Amino acid sequence: MLCIAAHPDDLDFGTAGSTATLVKAGVQVSYLLCTRGEQGGFDDTPREQMPALREREQRAAAAVVGVTDVRFLDGFRDGWLEPSHELIEHLVRVIRQVRPDRIMTSSPVRNWERIGASHPDHLAVGEATIRAVYPAARNPFAYPNLLADEGLDAWTVPEVWLHADPAPNTYTDITDTFDIKLAALREHVSQVSHNPDLEGMLRSWGRAVATRAALPEGRLAEAFRVVNTA
Repeated sequence: MLCIAAHPDDLDFGTAGSTATLVKAGVQVSYLLCTRGEQGGFDDTPREQMPALREREQRAAAAVVGVTDVRFLDGFRDGWLEPSHELIEHLVRVIRQVRPDRIMTSSPVRNWERIGASHPDHLAVGEATIRAVYPAARNPFAYPNLLADEGLDAWTVPEVWLHADPAPNTYTDITDTFDIKLAALREHVSQVSHNPDLEGMLRSWGRAVATRAALPEGRLAEAFRVVNTA
């Protein structure tokens, strides 16, 4: 599985419980971050230090989940992401390198009921990922330099799991991996240390999703829209 996100901490907020479950089951997982999140943070950390700091935080958080393959794209700015051909080419490259059976990424569909779930960078990464999955990654004539110069053959991704989508169709029970999700998010000190009740917030979110999924009382869940892209 390849998990693609705009910023460090996006995956830990959106998918870490589900990812931890899959890692425990033996699934090989890779993370790809499109920026280093230099616009994030809530303290007086000098801006020039933020990219390296957030990369360290993301690598530590990934280790908590059990993910060791963590990649960052260079040359893309936090807050400036667009589904450009430059970004799509980079995503196609990594897809052909990793050759995943599943991709997890943010939804390209804006949620008008919960605007905070639809950061423009998240929408851009979701759209660029879908364009990379279909048709570019599977088309040997798309970005031919990737095959000619780097030997990266075409690859078809069978399914994409979108988080923060306004119309989810799949729910995963993360009750047993919630502590891993919480511990991973606590590694993002620059992003969450201002929140005195991070655990309470995450539990509230997880309970609300579990209720929508009709899970038993006391369970916690994450939601996805699963798209067949074979």
